[in-house]
Amino acid sequence: MQVSMQIQYDGDAVESARRVSALEKAGLDLVWVPEAYGYDAPSFMGYIAARTERVHIGSGIMPLFTRTPTVLAMTAAGVDALSRGRCHVGLGASGPRVIEGWHGVPYTAPLARTRETVEIMRKIWRREGPVRHDGHVHRLPLPAPEGSGLGTPMRLLSPPVRDSVPVWIAALGPRNVRMTAEIAEGWLPMFFVPEWADRVWGEDLRAGLAKRDPALGPLRISAGGLLAIGPRAHRARERARRQLALFVGVMGAPGHNFYDALIRRYGFGGDADRIQRLYAAGDRAAAEAAVPEELLEATTLCGSEDYVKDRLAAYRAAGVTHIQVTPVPDDGQTEAGLVARLKELCN
Repeated sequence: MQVSMQIQYDGDAVESARRVSALEKAGLDLVWVPEAYGYDAPSFMGYIAARTERVHIGSGIMPLFTRTPTVLAMTAAGVDALSRGRCHVGLGASGPRVIEGWHGVPYTAPLARTRETVEIMRKIWRREGPVRHDGHVHRLPLPAPEGSGLGTPMRLLSPPVRDSVPVWIAALGPRNVRMTAEIAEGWLPMFFVPEWADRVWGEDLRAGLAKRDPALGPLRISAGGLLAIGPRAHRARERARRQLALFVGVMGAPGHNFYDALIRRYGFGGDADRIQRLYAAGDRAAAEAAVPEELLEATTLCGSEDYVKDRLAAYRAAGVTHIQVTPVPDDGQTEAGLVARLKELCN
């Protein structure tokens, strides 16, 4: 397995880029640059490209409702050129709270939009001719009476470094996972538990893979959790409570909280209800305390070296190709040191 991690996106961007440079030297293979409602990901990706030489750089994730497929393809081609072929495109539909609340764009047909966006992006990168697309969501050129009717089919002006940039899709729901296994180079699942993955997603993954173009290669999977190695690693695991409680409790509109739906599929419906009630009552601390220990341990990699090695074996057996971690150093440890040791344990 390769080692990947998501960088912090709500702090000092320049300092985060400096950290990536150090982590690259420690063996980090792929860094994910998130985009929520703070800084945009591509600006940061380009800066990291200039500060690094080897590490691959992915958006993790860019909401596909916020840009046209052509802008996404142009952006990826630009970062790929700046990084000399190290760009990965992580895409996701996000949800109506962010898409309609922050961007003011209707949250409609997310699956069709994802499929068509990926198809158009690949047409653009291949530069086989002027791009035409007549889909349910996107039409290029835009025909009358939707537009003036004067649109002209175009081809990407500059030949890209690669005619295919790896596309990863963040997906949790059954239909989205099935589509991801069919059309994407990679899958970005959150709160992935290797021992439960086949029960929750196995049928959908197999259905999607059965339709997959062999030219895409095997499906890559980037998943993991908080990483701590040492005798006090269980204390570091407690830091994961906040994120679990936040995502289950309030991350999504009613009926559109994909994280809540996943936790219920794992078998923690009663715990999810309790977390949401406490969040709604304004008791965040109690909501975090309500995260069950079993779920907390299952979604993290915190323990002795032997324990972490066993967890890596479980992720590998579940098909994970890029273990994605958030390193939490103990006294005397560093982020780079943890990544270097993890890299050794992965081999």
